[in-house]
Amino acid sequence: MRSLVAAPLLFGAYGVARMVDGFDGSRGPGAAWTIGHLCFLAGLVLFVQIFGRLRTTAGGGVTATAGYAAGLAGALALAAQFTIDIVVGFLSADHDAMGPRFDAVKAIPGVEPVVYTVVPLLFYVGMIALVARLAVQRRVPWWSPALVLVQAVLPLADKDLIPLGAALLLLAFVPLMRLRPPQPVVLARSSL
Repeated sequence: MRSLVAAPLLFGAYGVARMVDGFDGSRGPGAAWTIGHLCFLAGLVLFVQIFGRLRTTAGGGVTATAGYAAGLAGALALAAQFTIDIVVGFLSADHDAMGPRFDAVKAIPGVEPVVYTVVPLLFYVGMIALVARLAVQRRVPWWSPALVLVQAVLPLADKDLIPLGAALLLLAFVPLMRLRPPQPVVLARSSL
């Protein structure tokens, strides 16, 4: 499945663009800011497809459905966050002009936890849950969910580690590329 390769690569491209954008000591606005954010948004679109495939491949059930729902909720929150970032970048003449605009958005009740702090984490929780379910079923090795967890934690230590996290995610997804959703059992009709 191509999205298992493309999504981590797009997240990695965001990380590289973020580093390029920060070479001058400030982040945004500009081409690297916009391109990086668009790469991340494109990766999120692919993850919606990936989450659906992982849910089906894991055989459904409560855990897979909860992981899928959490992943989608987190993806929507991240999409809102990155869309806001792009819009603020377009509306701002320089980095200093971005701050008050972000402050105004975050001052709206509920925006901070829904778009920036709490709900976006569900994207990673959902991804880990779905891959861990496949590991419990022994359909992927134990290290796949471990690498997914590591890539989720790396940016918390330093956002410049996002490209490394994307590479680990790509490695974690290698075993997923050979998986096929379970096929329904078709019972033969007996002739009487």
